[in-house]
Amino acid sequence: MPDDARGPILLAIARAALDGGEDPAPPLASEHAWLREEGASFVTLRLDGELRGCIGSIDPRRPLWEDVARNARAAAYRDPRFPPVSPEELPRLQVEVSVLSPREPMRVASEAEALAQIRPGVDGIAFEYGASSATFLPQVWESLPAPDEFLEHLRRKAGLPGRFWHPDVRLSRYTVEKYA
Repeated sequence: MPDDARGPILLAIARAALDGGEDPAPPLASEHAWLREEGASFVTLRLDGELRGCIGSIDPRRPLWEDVARNARAAAYRDPRFPPVSPEELPRLQVEVSVLSPREPMRVASEAEALAQIRPGVDGIAFEYGASSATFLPQVWESLPAPDEFLEHLRRKAGLPGRFWHPDVRLSRYTVEKYA
């Protein structure tokens, strides 16, 4: 199935999960084998153009349809940055589903090497150091277009100083198929 034909199906799964409220939606029967393959996704919710929730999986752990449904519910009801979505907000939510490619480890020994390898507007980046970790989807480039700023904010999201670097930092990159 062409990638552009997948969008309406994934968005329908996310919307059905939202309409089901906080309780898990029953398994969605599907004739599409690609939905039963393990996949990683993020679901982003916006209300009147403003972020209202965003939760996802960076690595595949369950069938894609289930990952999208669970992440949609989590974005609506369990994103710690926001109160749970109210029934009045549900019909006004804009839903975006991002399906992640497998992560590719980046071989970097310094921040300069990292900045030289990052592809602005293309890469989602996962940052890991000890127990600290964070990720930014490629969509974040829209608001942080400079690679040094992108990396600085990513480190802050991980709970570290914006200019932190250590030889044990691990970076990986991924791309997304985005449907809205």
